[in-house]
Amino acid sequence: MTDPTAIQPSELDQLPDRDPEETAEWRASLDAVTKAAGPHRAAYLMRRTLERAEAGGLSLPKLLETDYVNTIPTAAEPAVPGDEEMERRITAWNRWNAAAMVTRASKLGVGGHIATFASAAWLYETGFNHFFRGKDSQDAPGSGDQLYIQGHASPGIYARAFLDGRLTEAHLDNFRQEAGGNGLPSYPHPRRLPWLWEFPTVSMGLGPLSAIYQARFNRYLTSRGIKDVSQSHVWAFLGDGEMDEPESTAALALASREGLDNLTFVINCNLQRLDGPVRANFKIVQELEAQFRGAGWNVIKTLWGTAWDELFQLDTTGALVRRLREVPDAQVQTYQTRDAAYIRQDFFGADPALVEMAKLLSDDKILECFHLSRGGHEARKVYAAYKAAVEHKGAPTVILAQTVKGFTLGEGFASKNANHQMKKLTVDEFKSMRDLLELPISDAQFADGVVPYGHPGADSPEVRYLQERRAALGGPAPARRTHALAPLPAPAEKAFASFDKGSGSQNVATTMAFVRLVKDLVRDKQSGRRWVPIVPDEARTFGMESLFPSLGIYSPKGQTYEPVDRDQLMYYKEAKDGQILNEGITEAGSMADFIAASTSYATHGEAMIPFYIFYSMFGWQRTADQMWQLGDQLGRGFLIGATAGRTTLTGEGLQHADGHSPVIAATNPAALTYDPAFAYEIAVIVKDGLRRMYGEAAPGEDPNVFYYLTVYNEPLPQPAKPAVPAIDEGIVKGLYRFNTAESAGLSLVANAPRIQLLGSGTAIHWALDAQKLLAEEWGVAADVWSATSWTELRRDALEADAALLRGEDRVPYVRRALQGAEGPVLAVSDYMRQVPDQIAQWVEQDYSSLGADGFGLSDTRDAARRHFGVDAQSIVVAALAQLARRGEVKATAVKEARERYGL
Repeated sequence: MTDPTAIQPSELDQLPDRDPEETAEWRASLDAVTKAAGPHRAAYLMRRTLERAEAGGLSLPKLLETDYVNTIPTAAEPAVPGDEEMERRITAWNRWNAAAMVTRASKLGVGGHIATFASAAWLYETGFNHFFRGKDSQDAPGSGDQLYIQGHASPGIYARAFLDGRLTEAHLDNFRQEAGGNGLPSYPHPRRLPWLWEFPTVSMGLGPLSAIYQARFNRYLTSRGIKDVSQSHVWAFLGDGEMDEPESTAALALASREGLDNLTFVINCNLQRLDGPVRANFKIVQELEAQFRGAGWNVIKTLWGTAWDELFQLDTTGALVRRLREVPDAQVQTYQTRDAAYIRQDFFGADPALVEMAKLLSDDKILECFHLSRGGHEARKVYAAYKAAVEHKGAPTVILAQTVKGFTLGEGFASKNANHQMKKLTVDEFKSMRDLLELPISDAQFADGVVPYGHPGADSPEVRYLQERRAALGGPAPARRTHALAPLPAPAEKAFASFDKGSGSQNVATTMAFVRLVKDLVRDKQSGRRWVPIVPDEARTFGMESLFPSLGIYSPKGQTYEPVDRDQLMYYKEAKDGQILNEGITEAGSMADFIAASTSYATHGEAMIPFYIFYSMFGWQRTADQMWQLGDQLGRGFLIGATAGRTTLTGEGLQHADGHSPVIAATNPAALTYDPAFAYEIAVIVKDGLRRMYGEAAPGEDPNVFYYLTVYNEPLPQPAKPAVPAIDEGIVKGLYRFNTAESAGLSLVANAPRIQLLGSGTAIHWALDAQKLLAEEWGVAADVWSATSWTELRRDALEADAALLRGEDRVPYVRRALQGAEGPVLAVSDYMRQVPDQIAQWVEQDYSSLGADGFGLSDTRDAARRHFGVDAQSIVVAALAQLARRGEVKATAVKEARERYGL
């Protein structure tokens, strides 16, 4: 067992101690105070000393920062197991092929990025050779480690897959050319290359956020006894510029608070973002160190290569460390491109002690240090950092690795501000790169100026070594595996059928109807434990507090306190094996949770059924980028936009009035958007969603979809499920006739004018009221249809149009459903008219719509609906106007109705 009082290796060991006896005396004094007066007194004195030092102008790092040197001193670095020379050659081939692939593609104008992987090559190669576990790892079978690859580094990952035989030259030549079906996507993309990529990361900021919640979800799976994935490690590779994205740092405290030592961030600090320096006048490494330390992370800085050891040994006054701390990042970038004379004058000339130091250094030594020697470019430095990260317990680790953007690509690339936009090297630059990397590629292989791919041979020592290392670590990586999972057993029919009888005289909002359904489903003996309820601190708003004591809220610490409401039936219960993920006020965090749970079927071979319930206004509007990420990652589950609509939550005002989420959702090809009106419709949709995503998908159905259901907070009587032929099919496809004027029991004269009213969500109740007014006051027969999904109707129609162009005879479902329906069609919803207008071109009848366009407002529901012109009376006037245009009612009826209803 390690002696806690023993002096451990320190970054200060790299620096000369000119008076070790004095240092020992200070240490002894501190030990004596601690022993005599206790640790609190010792800590107080140390804080007072630091306070005095700062007041006296002493140049000390802030408490959250360390000096601009490596965290792990050279003397404390472990030896790298394996063959370092062999790994150098493998890395050289991968550097070459990554650059060659992008350069060849640039001739077609499709672009690509070279400089990012060139800077980060050793950060990846060291991991692939020694740390990243594959899906067949004995420690984490079926799961392995989860790798969030920096998007712009993808060419290097493709190059490695080419070297180990997973990709061919034909694949590389189809980089960014996917239309033919055999191409490589620009960036990590599971939907485009589902056997390789697990996580889409190039929407910057989402990778780090998702990595944190993936590591947290791994703990959740283990704690709940679903699967032991305690040995899986999450690695997130990020850019220092990417850390500007608010999502990148949004959940740092969560990772620390929950002690996610199964998580490592590797931030490639090449000091450049897309247009120029990350912190031109400051130091991004120091800023990030303070930010992560302040959040409670373990921080490892890997800044300088071994060439700097000699300089640090010469720094007997601390002048070198002070100078490194004060030089801004943009100047460090400039040193990378200037000669030794400039560096002598600008860097060393700033301090007399450094002038004397520089006299002891040759020009070659100075250039080696400032041009080449970075911690992120040396396997030994990177290995030491990774080993320390995976061995650290109790907190997540961030590795701040300093590199040079465009490293090994030549003077035209290295550290140039424009290198992110530079897509190719010249033949001469490739030849210089070849010589630098010592690759056996002859001039003759550059036929007609085309850069050749390089490969040492399928049976070469390099390829055998690479494959042996991956075999030892559990197979290829990155890799996505679609496990041959048995369909989840369908829940008992009773849970769904209970909604068929309606609510009688009881008023029930559809939000509550959904929650009641989930309560039954989570009790299912076979599939109930696989539900993952996710809520962003609004469970009581949605009536979910009754789930607290029965399911528990997940917390790695359990419940270390007595809840204030412990004596109540629905008390706030936290538990280590809790099923609910109550994320606090973070829609972004809740979505990251949902993504991790929704893709568990592939990541871990365990199908989970997440449902995330949220204010509909704060879903697609706030986190639509993550919902695209969800679709990209082939996630499955239920998103529930509660308190939906523009006029149902009007007391909350404009900011809560959602009139547009279905419009945004309609743009996502993986989202199946439904706006159910009744409880039995919700039951049918959820049942079908479980079948499609987790059971037996029908031929041609993609199971890799997610459902978005809008539900409302307006308590209304829930009708019994009508005995309508093929009603379930209509609910799923998006439209069915709820009733006719006659089946509604309305009294009408023969040959009365007729109109078809289509309503979705809560709007169907206004349509039903309008149906009655039209019959009783205007002699008009109206049939009412429930449009459960305008978007699915449109998609079916688009597919029918495409089929017609292929010579197939196919009629859109919406046209078939409305075939023979008399009179014009009037569609109404609690959303902007653009939502129901999605189907207009496929409706053969005269078509018009009503919706809640514009900004929301605070008032009563009735007043808001009158304001937007969607209440029952407004529907009546619009219906009469349509019929008047057709000559089926008198034109004066429209004016009379407006006046009667005060419109």
